[in-house]
Amino acid sequence: MFSRITFDPEIMGGQACIRGMRISVSLIVNLIANGMTREDILAEYPDLEPEDITEALQYAAWLAKEEVREVHQG
Repeated sequence: MFSRITFDPEIMGGQACIRGMRISVSLIVNLIANGMTREDILAEYPDLEPEDITEALQYAAWLAKEEVREVHQG
């Protein structure tokens, strides 16, 4: 489902990272949230590819997906 997201206990303590690099999904999401553009991020981290940023955001959105269930009190 997320081919660019990797988990390795030897890299960043097993955090979700991009293609086995020491660049975590949370770092990318944080940079975007704090105003960096994709172009800024790619310039700062030249090993990243545009698809890495897209997939990091898709993964974060997938994690944040909430299932709301109505609770009936009886």
